[in-house]
Amino acid sequence: MNILKQFVLTSILLLSGFIHAQKPVVTRPKEPQKVMSPELMWQLGRVSPIGITKDNKNVIYKVATPSVDDNKFSSKFYTVSINGGVATEIMDYEKLVLNKNISPDGKSLISDKAVKINAINGFDLYPDLKQSTAQVYTSLDYRHWDTWNDGQFNHVFVSSTDATKDAEGTDIMKSEPFNCPTKPFGGDEDYIWHPNGKTIVYVSKKLSGTEAAQSTNTDLYQYEIKSGKTQNLTQNNKGYDTNPSYSVDGDLAFLSMKTEGFEADKNDIKVLSSKGVTTNLTVQWDGTVNSFAWAADSRNLYFTAPIDGTIQLFKVDFPSSTKKMPVVEQLTDGEWDITGIVGQSGNKLVLSRTSMNKAADIFTYDLISKSWMQLTDVNKSIYDSVAKSRTEKRYVTTTDGKKMLVWVVYPPNFDATKKYPTLLYCQGGPQSALTQFYSFRWNLQLMASQGYIVVAPNRRGMPGHGVEWNHQISKDWGGQNIRDYLSAIDDVSKETYVDKNRLGAVGASYGGYSVFYLAGIHQKRFKTFIAHDGVFNTKSMYGTTEEMFFVNYDFGGPYWEGNNKAYTDFNPINHVAKWDTPIYIIQGGKDYRVPIGQGLEAFNAAQLRGIKSKLLYLPDENHWVIKPQNSLVWQREFFKWLKETL
Repeated sequence: MNILKQFVLTSILLLSGFIHAQKPVVTRPKEPQKVMSPELMWQLGRVSPIGITKDNKNVIYKVATPSVDDNKFSSKFYTVSINGGVATEIMDYEKLVLNKNISPDGKSLISDKAVKINAINGFDLYPDLKQSTAQVYTSLDYRHWDTWNDGQFNHVFVSSTDATKDAEGTDIMKSEPFNCPTKPFGGDEDYIWHPNGKTIVYVSKKLSGTEAAQSTNTDLYQYEIKSGKTQNLTQNNKGYDTNPSYSVDGDLAFLSMKTEGFEADKNDIKVLSSKGVTTNLTVQWDGTVNSFAWAADSRNLYFTAPIDGTIQLFKVDFPSSTKKMPVVEQLTDGEWDITGIVGQSGNKLVLSRTSMNKAADIFTYDLISKSWMQLTDVNKSIYDSVAKSRTEKRYVTTTDGKKMLVWVVYPPNFDATKKYPTLLYCQGGPQSALTQFYSFRWNLQLMASQGYIVVAPNRRGMPGHGVEWNHQISKDWGGQNIRDYLSAIDDVSKETYVDKNRLGAVGASYGGYSVFYLAGIHQKRFKTFIAHDGVFNTKSMYGTTEEMFFVNYDFGGPYWEGNNKAYTDFNPINHVAKWDTPIYIIQGGKDYRVPIGQGLEAFNAAQLRGIKSKLLYLPDENHWVIKPQNSLVWQREFFKWLKETL
């Protein structure tokens, strides 16, 4: 090849390479993101804050990760700087955070353990019958939530931090047949040291048997270490008194409900000052408190509370003079739930936060700049891989002319030109807030991700819209709140993207009651129903539930007294003759709040009336579904039913 030919060929090759290099890059269409599935959701880590380190520089937290194969959870602990950064796994955190259960002088420890007080079991009553499984009761309170009373009571003990001394400790409740921590959900938040180390305050309902089952009257008791004397600090209040917390100055704050027997009453923050004066800081504020924490300077308290379909952060001052009226101020606003106050470091509050698209993570909130910083993002890789659901606030006019907030959750990649099957989500409680929560069972993002629009009304009975709105549902279960549900679904159904021929209603607890009730009065609106642990027969519910104060207050008393609508007009069994729609019923075998007969009665009725129906029985689950594999069965059967019937 001569030089000229070589030059020409080389030039052509170089030019072709240049032209090739300059061709426009053809971008392939981005592959659609996957959507949240039950299996993916059960890979999410669950973040729980432990506390702020003693030097106020770091946050300690736990991540619990489910193992479906092993049907259990495993946990790891981490530390991360309050100023942000990479988290570090740690093996032992106990020396890093302040232990509130150790006395200020470091010499004593308060803890709790079960103490056998009453003989209940056959082998206790008759020692010669060692293999007896009998249980004998002479009063109510024989079972609670998911556990039968075995004669043991939770008691608080004071012991030395020196393991060689007083290992057993002193039972400060002596031989009382009362609980602290309170059952079924109480923990070590039910007891606390006074800053002077001379006294302990603990929470207990000092009622027993049938009387205990009919009352919410928990009180705060002060135990004096030196004398062993106990004093009731809240004896004039007959409702719940809970969550004692001391300021550094020795002022005792606590949560308090006024009405005996009303478990969903307005929850106020009260302070019993070191001078012996009790002040209700939130009495004039039209809301109810979830949780609180003292500010570092003891002049204010921060608290969380539901408002307008979210849970936000508030502040209330603690005036040095009781003549000054405390002022409540809302500090945050956004489409999220603040689920816990971890603590304060300088101008920063450490908080946990959720939304309908994300499980709990830990954030800081700067009280000066009003800015947020995210400290944890343990599920980032999963959330980044899935398309998000869009949530929208909608306001609907109810049949009595009120404005009602309705959350509408749309499927990922929503297309308004298409038509979607739509679910009415009925919240339980009945007085529980419907906010930006993230549930691992009733997960609205997961429902929307399977192609359903979800309509979630803040119907009557929900906190966050004033005390009157919250209180209205009591003694009116089948009344205005049911009309609120229908107002919501009817309003959203006007949209062209809602398939009016493919509407379903789903819910648990009071939401399950709502489904059973709607099944008899919906006038062909719905094509399918799902009810989990719902009240089906108010008479048998009254006769078998364990917390009698709940049904006494919300139903208005027992079924044998007077003409009570709870047992007539508002009893779902009285409308079963009009059932005409497929219904799927789920029931926990260890649910003693809404006992097993409720689900079985409903399934029997549906089957005997020839209605397409299915029963999912979970023998070892309570009012919730806790175990990973049971939870996946729950999810798979839930969506299988919707696919079959909707």
